Amino acid sequence: MEYVHPHPPEALVHGPEHAAEAPAREERRLELAAVLLLAIATLATAWCGYQAAGWSGDLSERFASAATVRMQAVQSSTQAGQLRIDDLLYFDGWLEAHRAGNEQLASIYRRRFRPEFVPAFEAWIAQRPFTNPQAIAGPLYMPEYHSAEQDRSKELHVAADEHYAHGTSAKLYADRYILATVFMAAVLFFAGISLRLDWRPLRLAVLGMACFLLAGGGAYVLTLPLA
Repeated sequence: MEYVHPHPPEALVHGPEHAAEAPAREERRLELAAVLLLAIATLATAWCGYQAAGWSGDLSERFASAATVRMQAVQSSTQAGQLRIDDLLYFDGWLEAHRAGNEQLASIYRRRFRPEFVPAFEAWIAQRPFTNPQAIAGPLYMPEYHSAEQDRSKELHVAADEHYAHGTSAKLYADRYILATVFMAAVLFFAGISLRLDWRPLRLAVLGMACFLLAGGGAYVLTLPLA
């Protein structure tokens, strides 16, 4: 007895070409999606590497500037200390000459006072230190005593701290861009391996993982500043 299909297969109705057309179209779409993911991830990896290199360069420049400025600050501080010693020596010489009653020698020392030291000395004299027990011990302890080199040293230390802080931030951003390249490398791996898979559910899962990593990595990169 001849057997008749109640529902003829699609291949018998439309031919084998039509039956294979739908799966082939789906395969091409999956391949296209994988290729697009590979292209986007490749560009993103290159961009993250470029930004990481830029921040690394800024890091080196900032740390070098911090070291240079810090050295200048130390030099200014050393110079300020040397000038303070000079002020102390000339003042001690004046004081000894004044106590000995040698006003000529005291006048010589007085003329050798630095301009920065003179306001503090005059303010100290105005206290009548030889008769006033409440007078400040010496001109170097007066509020009027200032050192331009010491002030410059403080400013340079602040500038060095700023350079160092910027360098630390640059290092942080460089590390974060390098981390972003890990995301993109994972996208490249999953998108590339999907082209080698024949089982469609697994292929879709791998492509979905690649899309998820690309979206997460892209969102992370958008939060980072540019070099």
